[in-house]
Amino acid sequence: MVQTCGCFGDAIPLTPWQSFGKDVVLLLLILVIFKNQDVVKPVFRRKVGERLFIVSVVISVSFGFYTYSFLPVVDFLPYKVGVNIPNEMKTPPGAMPDEFELTYKLKNKKTGEDKTMTDKEYLKTEIWKDANWEIVGNPESRLVKKGFTPKIIDLAIQDAQRNNYNNELLSSPFYSLVIVAYDLKKTNAAALNRLNALAANLTQNFNTRTILLTAAAPADAVAFAKKHQLVNEVFYADAVPLKSMVRANPGVMLLKNGTIVNKWHFHNVPDYDDLVKDYFGKQ
Repeated sequence: MVQTCGCFGDAIPLTPWQSFGKDVVLLLLILVIFKNQDVVKPVFRRKVGERLFIVSVVISVSFGFYTYSFLPVVDFLPYKVGVNIPNEMKTPPGAMPDEFELTYKLKNKKTGEDKTMTDKEYLKTEIWKDANWEIVGNPESRLVKKGFTPKIIDLAIQDAQRNNYNNELLSSPFYSLVIVAYDLKKTNAAALNRLNALAANLTQNFNTRTILLTAAAPADAVAFAKKHQLVNEVFYADAVPLKSMVRANPGVMLLKNGTIVNKWHFHNVPDYDDLVKDYFGKQ
């Protein structure tokens, strides 16, 4: 079942019906303008309007290019700077989960009669005691009441043997450098080599735990790490949360006690001296 329309991503989550209402309102406003187009006068003169149009296009394209080349100016995703990942995975005590309703389709083997009823009706009428009635197909599930949903629900960091390392990696009181490369086949190899040199220096001088987190198959990741002589430990997670962590391939996250201290696109990762000055020299 589709829960959000996806129009504005995580910035302004709308249900499909809310999005439909928004479109109706905009359509009505457009109709008003269309009906009165003869009396609508431009705010600026033609030359000024053309210049403003060009400026707006340049700004829009530049902003999009900047966001693509670095990271979003405002991060609406669950893995933004300052977030404690373990806390975002928890459900508070007493929080109500989503409430669903099941609908069954039943058929009477004796009479051929068909019925449709909810799970509550199914139990209340005790129709299940009558051997003549049988459930046809799979029950349909419908969300009745939205409950509490943690912001992070799909993160499972594993090793090649599928052992879960969430607790170990997200509870360290020391800085950990996490290089996120969800797709090693498409990752920027030159950037990854630079990050590998940075990781080697941090490991040698500060005993920093450096991790390569990828969605690649273990055999492919091991071959890639051997080819590029990576010093990082390699762990695995689904591509969906990895893309939400850092919109770069590769990208870098600096973690401490499971909190995202900072993160960078591979284009603007600080050099070793700056990292030491701002973080590792102060721990």
